[in-house]
Amino acid sequence: MAGATGGTFTGPGRADLTGVAVDSRTIAPGELFVALRGERDGHDFVRDALQAGAGGVLVETGHGPGGEGLVIEVADTGKALLAIGSAARDRLEADVVGITGSVGKTSTKDLVAAALCAARRVTSSVRSFNNEIGVPLTLANAPEDTEVAVIEMGARGPGHIALLCGIARPTIAVVTAVVAAHTEAFGGLEAIAEAKGELVAALPSGGTAVLNHDDRRVRSMASRSSSASHIFYSASGAAAADVVAERAALDGELRASFTARTPWGNTDVRLEARGLHQVGNALAALAVSGVSGVPMESAAAALRDARLSPWRMEISRAASGATLINDAYNSNPTSLAAALDALQAVPASRRIAVLGEMAELGERSAEEHLRMAGEAASRGIELIAVGTDAYGVVPAPDVDSALDVLRRMDLSAGDAVLVKASRVAGLERLAACLQAGH
Repeated sequence: MAGATGGTFTGPGRADLTGVAVDSRTIAPGELFVALRGERDGHDFVRDALQAGAGGVLVETGHGPGGEGLVIEVADTGKALLAIGSAARDRLEADVVGITGSVGKTSTKDLVAAALCAARRVTSSVRSFNNEIGVPLTLANAPEDTEVAVIEMGARGPGHIALLCGIARPTIAVVTAVVAAHTEAFGGLEAIAEAKGELVAALPSGGTAVLNHDDRRVRSMASRSSSASHIFYSASGAAAADVVAERAALDGELRASFTARTPWGNTDVRLEARGLHQVGNALAALAVSGVSGVPMESAAAALRDARLSPWRMEISRAASGATLINDAYNSNPTSLAAALDALQAVPASRRIAVLGEMAELGERSAEEHLRMAGEAASRGIELIAVGTDAYGVVPAPDVDSALDVLRRMDLSAGDAVLVKASRVAGLERLAACLQAGH
């Protein structure tokens, strides 16, 4: 670790570390605690980490705990974590699947990992660990016998994915879509496409890009690499695509089923993941599986039991008996339209969308919020806005007020409620209260 980071260490001459962590509250015995500077300074929690059983700590010079345990001192802990991730990648004799896109990254990551697990030893990003902290942590904590690492990659601006690729060195790239999300940081769809395409451009000779044929900007990324091959997938049944869904349909619980036509054979697929928009994500998983040598029947069987990360199209029953769709992890116009489609497909006499802000849309924010309000109205969906008047309706100022509104609506088994917003809104608490009957 000291060699990889250019740091110096004190303490025992050798310590066998069990992993790397950045949160002192969840650290496991034997892990190296990396004290990062952010909204909170990790150096304030070094002693807490050691008391919790950390095998050592990595700190910036002069911030050591004073002779307790193994201590590695570096000039910059953020850069050191990136170096640790790169060193871990050097040791990892595995394929790396990098996944990016404006929407669907985490769900696709979950489905790809599940499908590959049918025949390969797989490590994947936890939840949405997709940045310069999450990517090196995923690599550093990968077991030595990992055969495929599935790495989600997000971007706050140009060059971020290229940075992550320099660490993870992907051999397979998946790009899901380019849509209006985080446009405030990028400035427009073409800039988003340029940034997402950095993943394809980073592929080595012999690598493979798995691209969504239904998105023209993603489709054009095939030209970003002259040495890698590419495979197109299409949920719309495009004849020019390699991996295609046929006869896609939803059951009463919003589980999708379809027949997949692939170069490795055709197979019937039934997903536990909810919503018709998951069909494209599942096709990407089948394409990665085929490239990785996983039999299609085995991959399809694994997709049948695949579960998504929390707060993504989770369907349950509220205490009132109403159908509850908790999609509160994030929101943008494309994902919200898909969620409204899913809500419309639920058998119900009354459908209600509880929506918070779609953040980081920049100058398009007002227009897009009003457009989504119109989309809800056109589907006969009642809209309750929380914490924002951007939808053109009088909002509930906070979660508790929104819960009061819903209680007055006297929800019952004939109702269906969607809860969706960007993370800043924190509407997962509202969904939890509905489920618990609070």
